[in-house]
Amino acid sequence: MKNLIAYCGLDCEKCDAYIATKNNDQPLREKTAKLWSELNHIEILPEHINCEGCRTNGVKTYYCDSLCAIRQCAMKKAFTTCGDCADLEKCEKVAIVIRNNAEALKNLQQK
Repeated sequence: MKNLIAYCGLDCEKCDAYIATKNNDQPLREKTAKLWSELNHIEILPEHINCEGCRTNGVKTYYCDSLCAIRQCAMKKAFTTCGDCADLEKCEKVAIVIRNNAEALKNLQQK
C-alpha cells in the first residue's frame, strides 16, 4: 500500500492540501481554505492548508493532525490503515468517507 493512502483510505496525493503543500501553490491554498470553510462551517485560513500526508512524518492540516477521529482511532490501535480493522465494514467513524468515496474502501481493502 502506498504511504500516501490515509488511515481512512483517501489518497493524499489527490488532496488539495497535499498538492498545495508540495507545489507551494498559494492560490490553491486560498481556494481550498475557502471551500473547506464553507463545507465545515468554520473559518479555515490559507495558512492552515499545509499537509504532507496523513500517515507520513511532517506537517498536517490542523483537522487531520488533531481532530480527525479516524486517524486518532487507527493510531491508537497501531493500524497501518482502517483496512487492518476487523470492524471496518460496520465502523461509524470511517463510514462517511467510504460512502462518499468508493475509491477509499478499495484502497483500504488492498494490502
